[in-house]
Amino acid sequence: MSVETALPEPATQAAAKTDAMDRLRRVGHHGLRIVTITAIAGITLVIMGFFRFTDTIAELKPAGAPAQVDAIVALTGGYQRIDQALALLEQGVGQRLLISGVNPSTTGAALRRATGTKPATFDCCVDIGYEALDTIGNANETAGWIRQRGYSRILVVTNNYHMPRSLLELSQASPDVTFLAYPVTHADLKTDTWITDPVALRTLFVEYAKYSIARLRNWSGARTSSGLRADSGDKLPVAASLQ
Repeated sequence: MSVETALPEPATQAAAKTDAMDRLRRVGHHGLRIVTITAIAGITLVIMGFFRFTDTIAELKPAGAPAQVDAIVALTGGYQRIDQALALLEQGVGQRLLISGVNPSTTGAALRRATGTKPATFDCCVDIGYEALDTIGNANETAGWIRQRGYSRILVVTNNYHMPRSLLELSQASPDVTFLAYPVTHADLKTDTWITDPVALRTLFVEYAKYSIARLRNWSGARTSSGLRADSGDKLPVAASLQ
């Protein structure tokens, strides 16, 4: 009579289960390390990119010879931009001025009163663009205005932090046109005081994020909306002369 020795199956199964759990735990720890390192690297790159962005803005200066332009475009976002653009126009810079992205409820008379500019300047040489809803819309609205008038060199007036994205979008919409920067500065980014200002810090970081997304979108060739009011169903003129 033969006797067979039975294996302790429960113990074997328990050992196999323990080994599997150990392997899973090691894989989990390894994956967690990879995720952590990747996150740290990503955050580091974002911070480095942000400070590089602010350094670039801090070095922005008005174009050296603004008189050598055909026209001026001011991107709305504050009367200081419009004031500066109008002052340049009255100094003989450019033939005309487009104020892009004006709210439809804002009339030419209201802009004239707010800026204190001579009526003759508005009547002869200023156009209001009511179509743009955002910076992409500014670029497309400006592109139509440029094509209509045959300009090739444009002075761009907007805030310094908004300038990199504005030039990027304008160049995409009008690749054959030369755009020169005339940044309007609210804060001195060459000092470290802005770092302690939560409003300035938030504004700059949001703009850096938008600029990064715009660069990624243009690099990938992704399509986006035109940013024009007409495409949203609200039919308004692309640009209207101020009267």
